[in-house]
Amino acid sequence: MIQICIRESGIRMAGHAGRTESDGIDRVCAAVSALTCALINGLTDLTGDRIRAYTDSGTAIVEWENLTDGGKLLVDNWMLGITDINREYNCIIFQ
Repeated sequence: MIQICIRESGIRMAGHAGRTESDGIDRVCAAVSALTCALINGLTDLTGDRIRAYTDSGTAIVEWENLTDGGKLLVDNWMLGITDINREYNCIIFQ
């Protein structure tokens, strides 16, 4: 299971979806990772918001102090994607 803690000042994620296919690829984890990388890149490159980000296998931390309206929109969009993945695969615990 992936654990996601969402706060006003950031997002912390840990774990894996545990949906590895016969080819050894966990596509659900890959989808969550892709959404999270897109969030980090968007916040950095499109909004100019100052963030701190750390990613590693099974871990992602994204922190900020003040987000622009564009940054808030990107976070909301990320949340929509994460929620849709969880609705389909039931692999995320929100804290």
